[in-house]
Amino acid sequence: MTTDFSGWRAELQSAMESVLDRHLPPVSQPPGKLHQAMRYAVLGGGKRVRALLVFAAGELFCAPRDALERAAAAVEMIHAYSLVHDDMPCMDDDDLRRGKPTVHRQFDEATALLVGDALQSQAFDVLAGGELAADRKLDMAVLLARASGSSGMCGGQAIDLDSVGMALSLSELEQMHRLKTGALLRASVLLGGFAARALRPDEEEALHAYAQAIGLAFQVVDDILDVTADSATLGKTAGKDAANDKPTYVSILGLDASLALAEKLRQDAHQALQPFADGARRLRELADLVVQRKA
Repeated sequence: MTTDFSGWRAELQSAMESVLDRHLPPVSQPPGKLHQAMRYAVLGGGKRVRALLVFAAGELFCAPRDALERAAAAVEMIHAYSLVHDDMPCMDDDDLRRGKPTVHRQFDEATALLVGDALQSQAFDVLAGGELAADRKLDMAVLLARASGSSGMCGGQAIDLDSVGMALSLSELEQMHRLKTGALLRASVLLGGFAARALRPDEEEALHAYAQAIGLAFQVVDDILDVTADSATLGKTAGKDAANDKPTYVSILGLDASLALAEKLRQDAHQALQPFADGARRLRELADLVVQRKA
């Protein structure tokens, strides 16, 4: 593979389309409508940041390719399911995702609900396959389950929904996003390492600190882009947070302070990777991507 970051990223993003296509049920297999909607939700869009994190961490520890592909596919399926459910009328009620109609608009609400349910199950089916030792698979499944459930992504979304119209403190906002966004990003990084071997405590601590930093940075930048970019650039409805009276980093800190915080978190991520020296190059580049992205 190319050593240039943009080339590395493009190659993996393209490869992930093939990997996801292979691990999703075909439309020809009943129930065809559900499988078509699952593929619509997952394929043909997205930055694949979580998959890239899996590969970057996996390359650091020389993990086998098939294990990384499965872990990356599982994380992307969990992420896609969360977006499908988040966009539904009972949640954020959005019409646009990744530049195309949301699943409940393209199909219907009942199908969207089932798509999310099915993608969650499919993620663990994919993760359980392959030739890794059973104890490695178990560790990875537990990690992803905890990152996805009430102590992770779903818990963060519940807090988010309960916080509409409320004045949260900065620490409360951070806790919400450590769960809603950060937990799955952290799992992505650790899954890449777990795909190789059991990590030493110092290695896991360093990756955890890195993932904590980029997890918060990702959300800070999302909040910034929600007020500075347009819908065409974002591929989703811009200004949605303000319209829904949701607490954000920008609403609490202001735009300039939010930009400064994102940069500090980028530097924190780089600092956390110092024990790995040059081996963590891709993880450093991904931290830069998370903070410097325009969509």
